[in-house]
Formats: sequence, C-alpha cells, structure tokens
Amino acid sequence: MTATGTFGLSSEARNLHWLLSNLVEEVPGVHSVAVVSSDGLLLLSSDPGQNTEATTTVRQEGPRGSSADLATIVSGIGSLTVGAAKLMDGGGVKQTMVAMEEGSVFVMAISDGSLLGVHATPDCDMSVVAYHMALFVGRAGHVLTPELREELRKSMESTESAT
Repeated sequence: MTATGTFGLSSEARNLHWLLSNLVEEVPGVHSVAVVSSDGLLLLSSDPGQNTEATTTVRQEGPRGSSADLATIVSGIGSLTVGAAKLMDGGGVKQTMVAMEEGSVFVMAISDGSLLGVHATPDCDMSVVAYHMALFVGRAGHVLTPELREELRKSMESTESAT
C-alpha cells in the first residue's frame, strides 16, 4: 500500500489502516470509524483527509464531520459503560450501541483497552455492523502493541499538524 498517509509506517500500521478502510467501504450504512486508545487519544480514523488515500473516498461525515468528535464520543461512551459495569458487577464491557433518530453509534472494546467506534445510519443492519466490528477487533487486537499505538498516535499528530 503506497497511499500518502501511510508512507513510512510499519506494515502493521498499514495493515490496520487497510482494515479500517475496508470496514467503512464494505459495510452498508457506516459513515465513519475511529480507533481510540485507552487514554482517549485518536489512533486511526476514516475521516477524509486523514490516514490514507483510500479513506478520502469513504462515505461522508462522522459527527460534525470530525474524527476528533467521534473519538471524543467513543471515549466518553467507553468510560461511562465501564463505570456502569463496575457499579453493577457486570464484568467487562464488550459492546455498546446507541440508537438515535438520525444515526447509530457502536463502541466495541479491543483487547488492549483501546476502543473501536462506528458512526452509522439509523437504518443500518446492526448485526452486520457488529459482525464486521468483531472481525476488525479480532484482526487488530493482537497487533495493537504499545509501540504500534505510539506509532499511530504520532502519525495522527503529524497528519493533524499538516492540515
């Protein structure tokens, strides 16, 4: 993959970018996707202009059109549900879904404490979205090492400062 946004990244980072692009391109109703670290920082985004050339052709606009907004929402929902699970002795949170009149937000835990968030249309097939999110988590979770998270974080920071 030789997209401008992934030039110079490790093969693991390029693979995660590819997986993210495929999630947005192949799942009907998905607007945008973000991977957020356990401390709330944006690691990957499907925002046009971020990450790769392939993401510039993905379906438009996440919340307010900003990957930072989706990351904030995902981080907040993740924190809220973890707190609720602790209060209720419910164990770990696997997935959260918020259905609204004009859209849906899905949040799924990744094994390292990171979160995968998806903003989708209100009429999306929730089971298809959840299935593809689980595939992404299964493929990405084992490679999201501290070193890779740092590489992705730096990549996002350099992309943001370039715009």
